[in-house]
Amino acid sequence: MSDSTLLHVTEDTFDKEVLQADGPVLVDFWASWCQPCLKMAPVLEELAEEFAGKVKIVKLDIDANPAAAMRFGVISIPTLNLYRDGDVAHSIVGARPKPALVAELTTALA
Repeated sequence: MSDSTLLHVTEDTFDKEVLQADGPVLVDFWASWCQPCLKMAPVLEELAEEFAGKVKIVKLDIDANPAAAMRFGVISIPTLNLYRDGDVAHSIVGARPKPALVAELTTALA
């Protein structure tokens, strides 16, 4: 996943990049051992391009940043949390096909 074009946030950068962001931010809570997470990665790359200017999509490795996962109650991955004005506005738990993710994200951003 190191070749990802998505921004990787950490516990140290989370508040600045996500909670204090000017617009909505979708955070992918993932881990390298999680097969559904790995399958979602290229879909999220595509969504980052398709939703550019509407939502920023970032990734947070829960193994490298366990305190952030605990802070936001992430107990199952993949978890995608949409943050707006510092709060979770929508949450998607589990892998989804691209059309389902597009529909949920479009509705959540409306």
